[in-house]
Amino acid sequence: MTQTTHSSSQSAPDTARQADPFPVKGMDAVVFAVGNAKQAAHYYSTAFGMKLVAYSGPENGSRETASYVLTNGSARFVFTSVIKASTEWGHFLADHVAAHGDGVVDLAIEVPDARAAYAYAVEHGARGVQEPYEVKDEHGTVVLAAIATYGKTRHTLVERSGYDGPYLPGFVTADPIVEPPAKRTFQAIDHCVGNVELGKMNEWVAFYNKVMGFTNMKEFVGDDIATEYSALMSKVVADGTLKVKFPINEPAVAKKKSQIDEYLEFYGGAGVQHIALATNDIVASVRAMRAAGVQFLSTPDSYYDTLGEWAGETRVPVETLRELKILVDRDEDGYLLQIFTKPVQDKPTVFFEMIERHGSMGFGKGNFKALFEAIEREQEKRGNL
Repeated sequence: MTQTTHSSSQSAPDTARQADPFPVKGMDAVVFAVGNAKQAAHYYSTAFGMKLVAYSGPENGSRETASYVLTNGSARFVFTSVIKASTEWGHFLADHVAAHGDGVVDLAIEVPDARAAYAYAVEHGARGVQEPYEVKDEHGTVVLAAIATYGKTRHTLVERSGYDGPYLPGFVTADPIVEPPAKRTFQAIDHCVGNVELGKMNEWVAFYNKVMGFTNMKEFVGDDIATEYSALMSKVVADGTLKVKFPINEPAVAKKKSQIDEYLEFYGGAGVQHIALATNDIVASVRAMRAAGVQFLSTPDSYYDTLGEWAGETRVPVETLRELKILVDRDEDGYLLQIFTKPVQDKPTVFFEMIERHGSMGFGKGNFKALFEAIEREQEKRGNL
């Protein structure tokens, strides 16, 4: 799988990968454990404009689980539900849904050599979940291994250079649930954000530094990332080519319950909070997704009254940004446009971000206050602030 990247990551020299102790090719898949994979696949097909490409279930030999694989550009989501748990993996998935609700169980990473990546990670302190093994079919061979990260989340290490099937051995090509839109709503996974318990952020940052050779990309603490009522701290780790980026959040002491506290309470511990999806036309994406029923956080009109004074000119007129409630941030490298969905399930846990980058490789630091206030308004409606 080839990961779509922005120009700044494409320009990284090949020598950086050669010297990287834990080279990666990009995100392979975001794997969700859900209560009803068939319905989840339908939702993401219709609401997010994704295309069903592969399936595994009782009809083709999987007696324990049903899995649907959806793609958009290089982004791949896998939705798995348990039909009847009979193995350790099946019981793990069933227990995960029972404990956490629908959520991300695996941030799978494509690597050039799964055996070497697993050996390096375990040697540097990772807890191995699955030692390297091969799976084969008529399309070739895939090597898989897995390590544990925060909460019950794992990273499956996927070596698929010798495979040309629709996803993995055991999956068959599937027809789309609905015809995908002519224009993609997004092209790639930009970053995946994890929420961890108070005092654990630096521990997990150190884990990625040591175990996977990731470097620290950004840091947000103190007034950068607080409102009158709630606060959090965040650090971003990334591989050397910036193809895989993992912001990690923890709550900070404040007057009221932060969004991270709310997530940890309702998810039942640490886990993936949101997935940012890269689009090259955020206006078209938001219009299409809104028309399909996706709900986005709202931003007060006052945000846009002075937007031009500090954000400068963007390719989207301010009035269109105001209409769609899209946020803007600018740094020394350029600017970005972003917007966040409301949680996509009943629990206030997993949500999504749409992001369009123009030079900036930031994460919307200038929007943190506006974003958190928008989330706080939703928390207040839920009675959780």
